[in-house]
Amino acid sequence: MGKTLRLLLGDQLNSEHSWFKEVDDNLIYCMFEMRQETDYVTHHIQKVIGFFSAMRNFSKELKSNGYNVIYYKINDTKNTQKLTDNLSKIIEEKGIKRFEYLLPDEYRLDQQLKDFCTSIAIDSTAVDTEHFYTKRNELKTFYEGKKQYLMENFYRHMRKKHEVLMEGEQPEGGKWNYDKSNRKKWKGNTSIPHYKWFVNDVSEIVSDIKKAEIETIGTLSTKTFSYPINREQSLQQLNYFCEQLLIHFGDFQDAMHTNEVNLFHSRISFAMNLKLINPKTVIDTVIDYYYEHKNDIDISQVEGFVRQIIGWREYMRGMYWALMPDYKKKNELENTNALPDFFWTGNTKMNCLKNAINNSLDNGYAHHIQRLMVTGNYALLTQINPDEVDQWYLGIYVDAIEWVQLPNTRGMSQYADGGLIATKPYVSSGSYINKMSNYCKDCHYSHKEKVTEDACPFNSLYWNFLDDKRQQLGNNHRMGMMYSLLDKMNADKLTELKERAQHIIENADEY
Repeated sequence: MGKTLRLLLGDQLNSEHSWFKEVDDNLIYCMFEMRQETDYVTHHIQKVIGFFSAMRNFSKELKSNGYNVIYYKINDTKNTQKLTDNLSKIIEEKGIKRFEYLLPDEYRLDQQLKDFCTSIAIDSTAVDTEHFYTKRNELKTFYEGKKQYLMENFYRHMRKKHEVLMEGEQPEGGKWNYDKSNRKKWKGNTSIPHYKWFVNDVSEIVSDIKKAEIETIGTLSTKTFSYPINREQSLQQLNYFCEQLLIHFGDFQDAMHTNEVNLFHSRISFAMNLKLINPKTVIDTVIDYYYEHKNDIDISQVEGFVRQIIGWREYMRGMYWALMPDYKKKNELENTNALPDFFWTGNTKMNCLKNAINNSLDNGYAHHIQRLMVTGNYALLTQINPDEVDQWYLGIYVDAIEWVQLPNTRGMSQYADGGLIATKPYVSSGSYINKMSNYCKDCHYSHKEKVTEDACPFNSLYWNFLDDKRQQLGNNHRMGMMYSLLDKMNADKLTELKERAQHIIENADEY
């Protein structure tokens, strides 16, 4: 029997995969740190470090358990820096008779490996990563014959199918969705425990990245990486969330505050997206903890978390595979402006953007409302080209992989798909940000003012956006109330708002 080469990509670190049920000397696993992956977009320094650290840790574990592993570090002389060239080289050198790989979650890698398999003379096969609740095309099949995609329908289907928070055919607690209970402003009166940080020494990786001259964004304050890099740490992170944070997660999952980066969020997304821990383990652990502490934890805290994972995460992946590759080119609102320089520096007088962007630059992290209703809201209101927005989101967050980033950004955040994912654009004036945060309190601008010098830029930008996009959005029933208000607005007032908005757009880095 000839040797089989098995490929593991950097986001396929699933130690519980059936591939690892037994050790076989005829199986060779390969993993590569490559410029192909570090350079297709400019990534956050912590994202590159996190991937390399988790990959090296996984390779070390495999080797210690007796598996044959070929691992190319970024500066290894054998490393061609291209996936298929590295594979071809090993296949020739080791006399490989069969090639196997796990299905990639990014379209570009899926195509690259499909093309590669048609070019080689040996047998090849692709197998499931055994990570998600759903198969790639399950969502597309679910919506066949239906007029529109709607996450809530899929979410309820998932709850029933996998018996999550169910009492027979009915949702536990009598409601499917507690979203209205998940919109509280955190005012500092509910204490947040000292956060769970890991001290993973990454000094060697930092040196390797510097030697390779990989271009990155963001900062790393110490030569340690604070997110989980293996399954054991991922479980520790999850248990800490259950024990310390779950009790208030739902209440404050949309809240933002200048003194808190994480609030009650789990910080488990990096580990999940690298497949160090699977969503079923996460959901089961959280629900088991909830059932053990029902007297202390309300269902609204738990359902909000479950919805993000079994609903939104699986939905985003399903939409990605249902709509690619055309989805990546969609720009239904025809936005063409450039991303302001302050997205790369955090240098802005707008306190909400300053905090959200600096959190992102410092930590490679921002929670979903900071991404959606601060940076995303601003990018949409200023009509930024969605290609530039995509590149920023994909690069700056440690948990950003295209299957989850693209539909969230281009669809949910930027409405560039014309409503395939979101039923309306997620835009707001400064009032929403004031409602959900303390950002406006010490801001240079006033969230109450609209056109004065110290008026919050979001206010004029909001009405300008509605007016500019009336043709695309005017018939959206969910926007009806706001267009009704716009129709009643004094013409001179609207002109004044639009002139200020245009000045903001043209001189973004002055604000």
